[in-house]
Amino acid sequence: MHKRVFLNAVALAIASLSSTAVLADGNSFKIGLILPMTGQQASTGRQIEAAARLYMAQNGDTVAGKKIELIVKDDTTVPDMTKRLAQELVVNDKVNVLAGFGITPSALATAPIATQSKTPQVVMAAATSSITEASPYIVRTSFTLPQASVSLADWAPKNGIKKVVTLVSDYGPGIDAEKFFKERLIFNGGQVVESLRVPLRGPDFAPFLQKVRDLKPDALFVFVPSGAGAAVMKQFLERGMDKAGIKLIGTGDITDDDQLNDMGDGALGVVTSHHYSTYHPSAVNKKFVEAFQKANKGMRPNFMAVGGYDGMRVIYEALKVTKGNGGGDALLAAMKGQIFESPRGPMFIDAQTRDVVQNIYLRKVERKDGQLYNVEFDVIKDVKDPGKAR
Repeated sequence: MHKRVFLNAVALAIASLSSTAVLADGNSFKIGLILPMTGQQASTGRQIEAAARLYMAQNGDTVAGKKIELIVKDDTTVPDMTKRLAQELVVNDKVNVLAGFGITPSALATAPIATQSKTPQVVMAAATSSITEASPYIVRTSFTLPQASVSLADWAPKNGIKKVVTLVSDYGPGIDAEKFFKERLIFNGGQVVESLRVPLRGPDFAPFLQKVRDLKPDALFVFVPSGAGAAVMKQFLERGMDKAGIKLIGTGDITDDDQLNDMGDGALGVVTSHHYSTYHPSAVNKKFVEAFQKANKGMRPNFMAVGGYDGMRVIYEALKVTKGNGGGDALLAAMKGQIFESPRGPMFIDAQTRDVVQNIYLRKVERKDGQLYNVEFDVIKDVKDPGKAR
């Protein structure tokens, strides 16, 4: 009931805006960037905002005669707050695009507002497969957990990993990671002996890791959101699980470039699958990393940063195509099908699903030039979201 009343209020507020009001400040183009700037996922917000501002610094703040205005809001990783901020940005600030969205519940909470106001919603972080199905106005520039999980489940059995325990955060992307890794591993002749789920908020990994140690699998497959990987790594090593012969594998969130250097030598040799590494050896990425670090006092860009950077590119290029005219439908149409070279490698926005298609890399943590990096050793090209290929 509460949800319906809220959406009706949004619909009325949006309906009351005349078309000229929506395009008010005729010479400005507003991007409402909603991110977790405080709390457990604060590193996500910090990375995406830094990348968005870098893109603007490199490409100017005027596109097709429109002055770009970035309005950053902190949703503290609370979906109700995200929804309220999105409503205010659309109704009061008259933003042309909503962007950001650190976690899945935040992206889903905003979807009805994007639909009713016909405002493109560019998801730069959240990674549950179903997100793009929640609104026809959602475009994603991050990744999906099935993309990363399936690639690792193909690699593992060929490399002596047959018996696995999965440990995931208990919400959308974690459930995706568990499901798609498990299905593919079993298909490839492996087995998942136990599937463990930890709470998203304030997780204590210790009892779960003790259970894994007792089960003695070949490997522990982990998904936790960006920012929580260091805690898993620390407790995994404290329990001597590496010395007990249990390998740690997972999606790239657990060896997040933003935190990797602080994890120490215990992280060496950890294999993950992901769409981006700071160490990706392309000229485009080297230039991006150098510029990012220069603008942010040596901070390393991670996969969240590249989602934000590419999200800004998708918005800028759509605005160029529409020549600064037209509302959300025209912008959305211009976002679909974009193909370009990202710091992560080649990627495109699938015109049908509005989801990202990209390379997924297998990487191992190695020490290079005195620092720890995710070093790529294999690539699966042009991976669509397996969650939609059914």
